[in-house]
Amino acid sequence: MSGISVIDSVLIAGSYLAGSIPFGLIIGRMLGGVDVRSVGSGNIGATNVLRAAGKKAAALTLVADCLKGLFAVMIAFRVADNAVIPFVAGAASVIGHNFPVFLGFKGGKGVATSIGVLLAVAPLIAVICLAVWLAAALIWRYSSLAGLLSFAAFPALVFATRPDEKPLAALSLFLFGMMYYRHRENIKRLLAGTESKIGQKK
Repeated sequence: MSGISVIDSVLIAGSYLAGSIPFGLIIGRMLGGVDVRSVGSGNIGATNVLRAAGKKAAALTLVADCLKGLFAVMIAFRVADNAVIPFVAGAASVIGHNFPVFLGFKGGKGVATSIGVLLAVAPLIAVICLAVWLAAALIWRYSSLAGLLSFAAFPALVFATRPDEKPLAALSLFLFGMMYYRHRENIKRLLAGTESKIGQKK
């Protein structure tokens, strides 16, 4: 990887800041009149927005959070000076969502934003991962489990079908690791049988 230009630096910083926009908090207040951080799990993601403000607010949050990652990568692909920067920008957007500067670095778990990144860097693999998410969500009704399984499939598919693409492989491992790190408490609850199901009030 050659040096990072000013444009590349701006892209990375901009991706982080865009990822930091707390759409779940904003939409929850606009449509539900509630601070989602005070309801359920306290998370700003779509699953908790569903509990706090209903289906419409949750759907809008899901789309908005997904677009943060999608646009960060797509813009970087168009204007970056270095071919690796789009993958770095994708990672930066997820870090921004999970650790947003606007909320004291206390954010979401990055599922929707990571899906947006995945759609931009590997659309075909993204469709398979989304199918895994949907199947797991329908069968077990645990949003956390669905996210964990779908992002376990991501690096497995990358290494099986595109092993020579090192930036993509590195990104897949980063998103996989971040997903499991951010869901570590959910994993404990899943093992204990106390995890809340999709749509269930905490």
